[in-house]
Amino acid sequence: MSGSGIPWVGTGGGAAPGLDAYYRLTDAQLRAKYEPEKGIFIAEAPTVIETALSAGCVPVSLLCDRKLLNGRVEETVLKCMKANAALVPFLAEHDEISALSGFELTRGMLCAMKRPQPLRTEELLSEKKRVAVLENIADSTNVGAIMRSAAGLGIDAVLLTPDCCDPLCRRAIRVSMGTVFLVPWGYAPAFPALFELLGAKGFATVALALRKDALPIGDPALRSAEKAALILGSEGYGLKEETVSGADFRAIIPMMNGVDSLNVAAAGAVAFYEFCRDKQK
Repeated sequence: MSGSGIPWVGTGGGAAPGLDAYYRLTDAQLRAKYEPEKGIFIAEAPTVIETALSAGCVPVSLLCDRKLLNGRVEETVLKCMKANAALVPFLAEHDEISALSGFELTRGMLCAMKRPQPLRTEELLSEKKRVAVLENIADSTNVGAIMRSAAGLGIDAVLLTPDCCDPLCRRAIRVSMGTVFLVPWGYAPAFPALFELLGAKGFATVALALRKDALPIGDPALRSAEKAALILGSEGYGLKEETVSGADFRAIIPMMNGVDSLNVAAAGAVAFYEFCRDKQK
């Protein structure tokens, strides 16, 4: 028992019950550990963990680095214990945590948390005016960066097609700095079925694509619709041709110096800023 009242538990060399969430399990294994609705995810660092707590995520256990133990880390541990009285707070040496998790921990703590119930497409679109749709974006860094831009620039919700990277994978959460918990998101049917759902809710669809008929992203016509869904494509080939053709509008970010496009995360930030200008005012 520490002076802060935290009932620390040793890892027993990795054999203690409840440590399996940290023991080199992949994000896919964490999601499928039980059933999807009972899966878990790993959040790293006090700021990210506290953001997840504020969003209603339930902590299951904590793994803290003895070397990086400080007042802020202990404060976060106490908040997690308040959220779940049955939580187990493990304390271990830095090298032991590296051996258990398979990577270097630099921010003091890891927290295993229950995955929140996924939001249905209808919930994500209800009373929303500006949404982003990610089609087959597979890189966790890009997904995390897009989530951060969406939250910070005013996007109301993010929809992901089934082949997108999980926004609650460890890398995406880390890159997003926890902002993945600040914007509603969920998986949606792939196109063309998603066009029908968006149209039924009154959304104009805008595909970000390198097309001759594309409007500059700052064109007022793209912001004229009361509700708009901006569609971003995969890192390799962009949006599927049928998705581009099926959208109401096509948009492009004007470039210079012979550069044809931006990374999808950077392009998303520019497009989100333009689409949410009215909200920013």
